[in-house]
Amino acid sequence: MKRWWLGVLSHTLNPLTRRLARAGRGPFALVRHVGRKSGRTYETPLILARVPEGFVAELTYGPEVDWFRNVVAAGGCVVVAGGAEHRVDGVTTVDREDGLRAFGFPASVVLRLLRRGEFRLLHAG
Repeated sequence: MKRWWLGVLSHTLNPLTRRLARAGRGPFALVRHVGRKSGRTYETPLILARVPEGFVAELTYGPEVDWFRNVVAAGGCVVVAGGAEHRVDGVTTVDREDGLRAFGFPASVVLRLLRRGEFRLLHAG
């Protein structure tokens, strides 16, 4: 069911949010990553929290999603946020409280209510 839902999102909502992220509008950023099997470049729109070390991502669908697995396999990616490109050179786990704090109010309240707790830091070098 999760795979089906991700497929629906990638063909409906993602094209719109990709355009918004490229334009630097709204809360979205793009994670530009290379497919670990195909070698093809992909752009995945996400809501990321900016922190001094880079960006915090909340893994809504867990660590098995393709964009995350691709970033880990490649050892990095490019984040396009606010119209600027940021090179990511590593990923580390962030504990739940630090992850929630990174998103600030009111997003952290929503994430807490949804019982989200899997966060990763995308180190921007």
